[in-house]
Amino acid sequence: MPFIPLCLAAPLPVITGTNTQPHSPEEKTMNKLTRTLIASVVTGLMATSSFAMTSAEHKTAKDRISADYKAAKARCDGMSGNAKDICTKEAKGAEDVAKAELESQYKPGERNTRKLAEARADAEYNVAKEKCDDLQGNAKDVCVKDAKAAHVTAKENAKVAAAQAKPASTAAGQGAAVAEARKDASAEKNEANYKAARERCDAMSGDAKSKCVDDAKRMYNQN
Repeated sequence: MPFIPLCLAAPLPVITGTNTQPHSPEEKTMNKLTRTLIASVVTGLMATSSFAMTSAEHKTAKDRISADYKAAKARCDGMSGNAKDICTKEAKGAEDVAKAELESQYKPGERNTRKLAEARADAEYNVAKEKCDDLQGNAKDVCVKDAKAAHVTAKENAKVAAAQAKPASTAAGQGAAVAEARKDASAEKNEANYKAARERCDAMSGDAKSKCVDDAKRMYNQN
């Protein structure tokens, strides 16, 4: 069976949190940069590989991804301020995701699938957090907490997916493991989302702030 990188097959879904919109600008940028980095690798591999990727092809692919990252970073050097910082984070995130995607194809399995999901979550978080530096005061604080909540959600979803993919001796055993993973994930996501909601309340005062905090506690099951 020919080696077909994931980026040429059906697009992988990007997991986002409840505080973000699907297909966000940083998500679109990251996907575009990742596909650009992988595309140059694919061109050479598809012409020579009829079966699984060889170690030599794997090394060539890694070298090309690194070279493309350096080129992308060089373009950022022509910028200044936070725009340069954002560009650098996007380039690095795209490289990390491209490498993780390459590894998931070179050595398919639950471990590398999870690492790919985590790489995407980390890349999106780093870019989103960097963009918050364009803001000030409570707006910046809320932005950072929203980015963190989305990051926690993506990482926890990856843990649940890993539990679902992990083989078990019995169906009941796997079901219990998945249920436990979902329970833990729910608690972590609720806490992160509560912190983001609570940050918004800081822009208020008096009774309005108290009500805002109480509503957030009820919504995210916090004491």
